[in-house]
Amino acid sequence: MDTRPFSIAFIVRDPLPPLRADVATLFGAEMPRHGVRTELVGQGGSAGGAPWHAGGMHVVGHLRHRSAGLLAPLWDALGLLRAWRRGRPDCIQVRDKVASALPALLAARLLRIPFVYWMSFPIVEGFEARRDALAGRRRWLGWPAHALRAFLSRRLVYRLVLPAADHVFVQSEAMRDWLATLGIARARMTPVPMGVDAVLFDRGAIVPSQDPRLAGRRIVLYLGRVAQSRQSDFLLEVAERLRRQLPGVLLVIAGEAPSSDEMVWMRSLIAARGLGRHVLLTGWLPQALALGYAVRAEVGLSPIPRGALFDVSSPTKLVEYLALGIPGVANDIPDQARVLAESGAGLCVPMQADAFAAATLRLLFDHELAARCAERGPPWVAANRTYDILAREVARTYHRILAPCGPIR
Repeated sequence: MDTRPFSIAFIVRDPLPPLRADVATLFGAEMPRHGVRTELVGQGGSAGGAPWHAGGMHVVGHLRHRSAGLLAPLWDALGLLRAWRRGRPDCIQVRDKVASALPALLAARLLRIPFVYWMSFPIVEGFEARRDALAGRRRWLGWPAHALRAFLSRRLVYRLVLPAADHVFVQSEAMRDWLATLGIARARMTPVPMGVDAVLFDRGAIVPSQDPRLAGRRIVLYLGRVAQSRQSDFLLEVAERLRRQLPGVLLVIAGEAPSSDEMVWMRSLIAARGLGRHVLLTGWLPQALALGYAVRAEVGLSPIPRGALFDVSSPTKLVEYLALGIPGVANDIPDQARVLAESGAGLCVPMQADAFAAATLRLLFDHELAARCAERGPPWVAANRTYDILAREVARTYHRILAPCGPIR
């Protein structure tokens, strides 16, 4: 059995330093414990992030640059060269990038090392959704460029990159099933769903929020981003129905929007519906403060629109609720349905406002049911969805790919 350490040159789409837990925690904290070190390559742009002690970080270019999309493959090639100068990597891995994937694949073949693709989101379908949205709004000036990007991306990813990859990490079992229908061998795919950092989500270590607006209210929580693409106005439809039955309810939306325009959109909808006393939209919060609001909640909501973009996703928020002992109400995308079926820590309903409101009220009024759900969540997450658990499977996969002698134990 080969247990020597391995080094991965990892090109990421997200801004550096990394903020997402499936990069910062999985690769920054957990993978070094299994002998896997990471040389991160990408563009700058995040307003935070911890120093990278799991290898090296090679920031070339910035996502705020006007031509970042066009220049990213060149920047990533330069970043790969810098990573290579620190030592020959054992594999090259690309996460969610399209244009950078082909040169990375060619570099891996020249170096005679494996090429791995990490698909956390169906990026091609995202490009196609953007193209179709522009057409729907008749914004024809920008449409040709988006149409060309979608056309080329589909052929590059599904005809060249994924078939040639030595391995593909995917976001969920549903994503693996879907890619298998496109001809990608199931044996070359490993699902890695979203998880939580067990230390950060230790409820006993979280200081509850003392925001006076929470006093005397029945708190329902949405923890995550607000966006029109996520149909976040659905939350307000649920809030309207909740307040009819429970005037003291307060929906706390602890999160921000991807742009100031979308934040204005959400605040204007709250005002237009007269929900100012029943919906608290916090905006961006440091994680410690966001979790302080979370532990004051009795129920957590996770509505995810059905469709090609999100059916193959693995939402973090539901797992976070369960880790904190908060009963969840989620709709029936495959990963959420599986989590609730296995854990018994919440209720799974269609993404319909009446159904969400009814399930939420059931948990708010049925204290025995809510207590059972709250009790079941943390042990299920600890056994299945913490990053130390997920890291073991990811590490076994790397050692199988990079060390033909066999996986680690």
